Amino acid sequence: MKKLIPFAMATLGVAASAAAQQEPSKSADKVVPQVTISGGRQDDMVERRNSTAGKQVYGREELDRNGDSNIGDVLKRLPGVTIGGRAGRGGEVRMRGLGSGYTQVLVNGERPPAGFSMESLSPDQVERIEVMRGPVAEHSTRAIAGTINIVLRDGYQMHGIQVKAGDRIEQGRHSPELSVTAPGKVGALSYTLSASFNYNRQHDSTLTRNTETDVAGDLLKEQFLDSESAGNTKGLHLTPRLSYKFSNGDTLNFQTFLMHQQMRSNAHTNLAQPVGSVPPEYNFAQQSNEGDVTFLRGFGNWLHRLQGASKLDVKFGVGLGKRSNDSLRYQYDAQGALLDRFTDTDDTRDKSVNTGGKYSSPLGAGHLLAAGWELEASHREEVRVSLNKNGVAQFADSGDNLTADTRRAALYAQDEWEITPQWSAYAGARWEGIRTTSDRSEGAVSNTSKVFSPLLHAVWKIPGHEKDQLRVSLTKSYKSPNVQDLIAAPFLSRLNSATSPDRTGNPNLKPELATGLDLAYEHYLGRNGIISVSGFVRDIDNLIRRELTQQQTDLGLRWVSSPANVGHARTKGIELEAKFSLAELMNNAPQIDFRSNYSRFWSRVDGIPGPDNRLDQQPKQTANLGMDYRLKDIPLTLGAGYNWTPAIRTQTSDKQVVETSRKRVLDMYALWRFDSRTQLRISANNVLAEDAAGNNLVYANGLAVQAASLNPTYTQWSVRLETKF
Repeated sequence: MKKLIPFAMATLGVAASAAAQQEPSKSADKVVPQVTISGGRQDDMVERRNSTAGKQVYGREELDRNGDSNIGDVLKRLPGVTIGGRAGRGGEVRMRGLGSGYTQVLVNGERPPAGFSMESLSPDQVERIEVMRGPVAEHSTRAIAGTINIVLRDGYQMHGIQVKAGDRIEQGRHSPELSVTAPGKVGALSYTLSASFNYNRQHDSTLTRNTETDVAGDLLKEQFLDSESAGNTKGLHLTPRLSYKFSNGDTLNFQTFLMHQQMRSNAHTNLAQPVGSVPPEYNFAQQSNEGDVTFLRGFGNWLHRLQGASKLDVKFGVGLGKRSNDSLRYQYDAQGALLDRFTDTDDTRDKSVNTGGKYSSPLGAGHLLAAGWELEASHREEVRVSLNKNGVAQFADSGDNLTADTRRAALYAQDEWEITPQWSAYAGARWEGIRTTSDRSEGAVSNTSKVFSPLLHAVWKIPGHEKDQLRVSLTKSYKSPNVQDLIAAPFLSRLNSATSPDRTGNPNLKPELATGLDLAYEHYLGRNGIISVSGFVRDIDNLIRRELTQQQTDLGLRWVSSPANVGHARTKGIELEAKFSLAELMNNAPQIDFRSNYSRFWSRVDGIPGPDNRLDQQPKQTANLGMDYRLKDIPLTLGAGYNWTPAIRTQTSDKQVVETSRKRVLDMYALWRFDSRTQLRISANNVLAEDAAGNNLVYANGLAVQAASLNPTYTQWSVRLETKF
């Protein structure tokens, strides 16, 4: 681990040295007049450089580089971004090592529907990804770690129909996929029609050892669980986009995102208990699951140009969501006799409507003023039924129609000011209020939060060094409790214990509030290169953590995990990035592009004993290395990427410690271009295929309760043919 820091610094040094060697030759080069083409979006690196509130942009070049099957695989290679969960199975998107709602993920500038997953979104449906480390007034400031905005495909610079067909193979199981994108124009109407279909098959297994030990170290109980599951998922994505330009210059855009998935799986578990005075709940279990998910989200905006350079952008949207899951579980004893049967069904409906607008206008010399509003209303209905073989409900609200309504309103204003050719600044403020209400058999639930966030960003272009600049940001951000944490019906654990508790909500949660400071130095290299060093601090109040308690329920005395505000925390970190093309920095160099980034994080939660009283699941370090080599004599490109996250040990409370093993992911690809329209890509993901291990240790009631798990991971091979007509 310690070797990574010198390695990252050496990488930065190589790039800086190459840049220094390049400078003397510039004076001898022939001066080429610059040509500026307006009317299109800026180049990714130019947009990053000119953004006052630091924004990194990754367009189609980055999205197409490795032939990834989902957006999660693209995100894991970006600076400061990690993916929770084991390799090859995706997980929660995290910036600066912080998940659980600290990282704001947007689709077209708006929060996606509840239950939306990055693994369900194909890169072929995406035009670009914008990563913002500090919040801005235009977007919600529910972004303590940062914001990732996924902009869906809009036909920018597309010519002809694009077709991609591929197959992924894991453990001999094939997962075919097909995507088609077709742009067009009829008079003043332009459109882009995008569709993709995938069929995913996978198999997983888990080995778990549960133990209970007394204060003397004597083993009181030992269990071994061997679980296997196999299933398939069918997915269909449609993202048509329409744009109509009126004769007066106004533009009306509307884009729809439709996703439908069907999941089917079967699992079985063998449970052996060599030590223990009380017989286990079962010895063998079989379970089948069927689920369907459908999301429909419409994004629209009307752009009206006013006098001068002023604009009014009115946005509107609607969302519908449907999730259903049916589970049937049988539990048997050692002789094969049926002990119990559990039937669980979950049917959830989500509806939302939103509107908003932004007025922007130049104001005096160098000022660009913008102000806007947002209104959103959403409604959720959920029916969960959990019955045993005698038809007895497993919790009080089983079968009830749980409803939740959320109302959100926001007002914001911002001013981007070009003070001098060297100085530019951004000042903004945003007020946002969220109210959630719910009716349950246990009584009505209501939760209201109101947050005011002042925001300051500044950039200084260093005089005499046109490629160097400094950034500074001082911001207020927050994390609001999600609906599930506020009103969740109990989620029952079939082997209830301190390491496998039931989960429930808490209607009295307050939002976490954070004050943030960001500093960065950036040096730009060539057309797409950069060296940057950045640091950040976040001071967090009203931190939300899940607390573990024993409670008397309808099923008896059980372990229950519920969220609560536990106090104050602080996190800070340093992030290094080096990205450059060797051919742009050295004469006669091979066509090799390098990418590397390294992050080091620190955090502390007050009131919890150290030394590992960190924010939940935040690693101490993370690093990415990547290279792409375009051969000169043949139309072949070779590339590889390496992602590393060390083992994580977190003291989550005074009685619980959670550990996860290191994660090393190596991906490789080869790209053969037949001509300018057709290419073939072969890739191998998770080549190392390291096992993922976890450990959950709880000290309670004079016992040490431990659950140690081991999950194998697998190499995934894929082949993909891409062509344009």
